[in-house]
Amino acid sequence: MTAWSEAVSETDAMAENAQVDGAATGPDHTGLRRTLGFRDLVVYGLLFIAPMAPVGVFGTLDAKSHGAVALVYVVATVAMAFTAFSYAQMVRVAPLAGSVFAYARKGLGEGPGFVAGWMAMLDYLLIPAVAYLFAGIAMEALVPEVHRWVWTGLAVVVTTLLNLWGVRAAARVGFAVLAMEIVVLLVFVVSAVVVLARDGAQRDWWSPLTGDGTFSLAAVIGAVSVAVLSYLGFDAIASFAEEVTGGSSKVARALLFCLVLAGVLFIAQTWLVALLEPVSSAELAADPGKQGSAFYDAVDSSVGGWLHDLVAASKAIGAAFAALAGQAAGGRLLFAMGREGRLPHALARTDSGVPRVALLVSATVTMAAAVWAASRDDGLDHLVSVVDVGALTAFVLLHASVVGWFAVRRAEGEPHWLKHVVLPVIGAAILVAVIVEASPAAQVVGVVWLGVGLVVLAVQGAGRGPVGGRPGSREDGPRR
Repeated sequence: MTAWSEAVSETDAMAENAQVDGAATGPDHTGLRRTLGFRDLVVYGLLFIAPMAPVGVFGTLDAKSHGAVALVYVVATVAMAFTAFSYAQMVRVAPLAGSVFAYARKGLGEGPGFVAGWMAMLDYLLIPAVAYLFAGIAMEALVPEVHRWVWTGLAVVVTTLLNLWGVRAAARVGFAVLAMEIVVLLVFVVSAVVVLARDGAQRDWWSPLTGDGTFSLAAVIGAVSVAVLSYLGFDAIASFAEEVTGGSSKVARALLFCLVLAGVLFIAQTWLVALLEPVSSAELAADPGKQGSAFYDAVDSSVGGWLHDLVAASKAIGAAFAALAGQAAGGRLLFAMGREGRLPHALARTDSGVPRVALLVSATVTMAAAVWAASRDDGLDHLVSVVDVGALTAFVLLHASVVGWFAVRRAEGEPHWLKHVVLPVIGAAILVAVIVEASPAAQVVGVVWLGVGLVVLAVQGAGRGPVGGRPGSREDGPRR
């Protein structure tokens, strides 16, 4: 954490420069308004992550990791910490709405910048679709007379209207939803502790770290490739860099806070539910049909149906608002790429400080994917299997951007080799390992999406290297 503290200190020292950059790329240039504070950033980050994100994937992770599900989240949190550190390095260099798209343009050049934005787009457009589908599935469980695709579509409409209303208004509503989710999570934790104290655990107390069968590090790493899905969203905080008051230091702090808090919540709840789970990980692996409802089944059998329904209702509402945050971040990525001429310029239009065109495009794509998946029995499997690769590839380019900007270009003087080379390289290596362990379907989709992006880039022209201008100058801002 020492390196992180140094990074935040550097960010504080650069806050004034970041605000200058923000002014250079403020309303006259981008049409975005600085209205968000630290709490708003945290709300968006935690909404997108969702405090009870493991509910939907617990069974899959338990089966894949041979029961070491809490260890999976420990490893995943550490892996994402490297990524959060690199975000903290680059957000002060380019406090822009495009997030990793802007960072890769700085450190690596126009071509890699486009590729980073293109791959992140796959994540930002499909992650909300997964969340909307989770909401539809949960609501169908509560009201089975209405098909899940109806609930899914309704969730898209409601959250899109909130996003079109404005980032500040959406954050206020999101705060109330987030508070509700945390209350439900606390109810689950207290109930689980009471049951464990009264009746004992179904598995060994340390099995969430060691597994309930034969321990396999390869199995744990393979499960991490799925667990990463639970964290995707904390990075969306960076996409609001042009709308935060007080400089980029708030963005860096919010990134770290959301990641650490999410990691603690994920480890705690998966540990508890693993101890309540009456079915072994081997049985779950042998019967994939039980994996999706494993969390609910464990709660139902150990605590009672009332908590099952409470968690399902919370998951339905929370997932919809996780999608709201994802849709907002996706709209800002499209906005930034449109502003730079990498996507149609119409996406860069704003109305009263809201990028409504980009938001509507994001909502349309997400609606199509979510409703299609909701109408199929295997729709969730298809979506979940492909969303990780885009984000992970973009994260790898983020780490490369840190090395490119600080160590290769030496744009800010002599680099700090630990912060600017060693940690980003380790972070990139971890992500590459996770990508290698991802499902073949996800890898194929990632390669195809990358291939399409390279064709688009070739047609447009990749430019001539990193975006010019000395650090902190207006030349570093987005072109008009």
